Amino acid sequence: MSDMLRAPAEIKYAEELDWLESIDDGPKPFSWRLSPKMVRLFILGSERADGLDREIEQKWYGDRSFVERSIVTLASDRGLLLIGDPGTGKSWLAELLSAAISRNSTLVVQGTAGTTEDHIKYSWNVSMVIAKGQSRASMIPSPIMTAMESGVIGRFEELTRSTSDVQDALISILSEKYVSIPELDDDNIVFAKPGFSIIATANSRDRGVNDLSSALKRRFNFVRIPVVTNKKSEAEIVRFRTEELLRRHNIELEVPPTLLDVLLQSFADLRAASASATSDDERLESALSTAEQIGVLEDAILHSNFFGASALTSETLAGSLVGSLARRSPEDLAILNKYWHGVIEPRAKEKSGEWDGFLDGGRKAIATLS
Repeated sequence: MSDMLRAPAEIKYAEELDWLESIDDGPKPFSWRLSPKMVRLFILGSERADGLDREIEQKWYGDRSFVERSIVTLASDRGLLLIGDPGTGKSWLAELLSAAISRNSTLVVQGTAGTTEDHIKYSWNVSMVIAKGQSRASMIPSPIMTAMESGVIGRFEELTRSTSDVQDALISILSEKYVSIPELDDDNIVFAKPGFSIIATANSRDRGVNDLSSALKRRFNFVRIPVVTNKKSEAEIVRFRTEELLRRHNIELEVPPTLLDVLLQSFADLRAASASATSDDERLESALSTAEQIGVLEDAILHSNFFGASALTSETLAGSLVGSLARRSPEDLAILNKYWHGVIEPRAKEKSGEWDGFLDGGRKAIATLS
């Protein structure tokens, strides 16, 4: 795992999954490695009432009903579609579900405008076809076909970014649970084994790009993941991800709770301003998601570690926030400048403390980028 930039969940939490599997005596659907209750426990973490000999850390923060409905869907013959704004943890939840159920979260197709039917069915090894002709040996199965043959979970990221042809091909896979290979005379059908299912994700902001057909919608159960608005939950998510970063880089740097409060409050302010804006020119291009908030903090931590005094300051945090959110010039800079003068400046006069440094750091960053 040390030579991986980012280990998939089944490797990162392998020891924990092994232990859960060893004590799991619950009924398991199909070829699942863990029972539904253990899948939920792996994702949401253990509580004292569970009576376990060890603690299982919480890995995804959100309403437990979303996780339970996702698990129930995957135990049926329907696909699961996780839909929500950017940064709401859809892909992370899909990875955790795949890791817990199948111990393999890497059978992924990334939906783009360039995704073709071959990416979800199969393609051919041209050199082998020329040498020996078309056969199952010269066929290159897609991640989805591999999941079908193995009876495990396949993932499809950003489904609404793929074209209607690709979406139509997915309908037949979800309906018939097999893929035909017309190029072959024998052994020309790949049937899905029990346990196969698909977890797809879709960005709610992509509505209108390639809308899902009614036929495809009927073959998915929808689970809508809302933006985290609870300050305590968001703080837990940010802290969890930040601690991962610190461990990965072997950085010994403390994030003061007061600075985390400043970051959370700033994003809450900017979201409220975006919600009340009457035009796109008055809104930041950023989705202001929890993921972007984590990115701002990570940027500030790395900058402090490499170029600062190995201590996170409010000035550095402000500079990272402005640098990360000012994507359009001059529109985003004008919005941030208005926010700094209208909200941060009065708050710094009232509360002082970390807000003073945050005020100065933001002013300098805006001036530099203007």
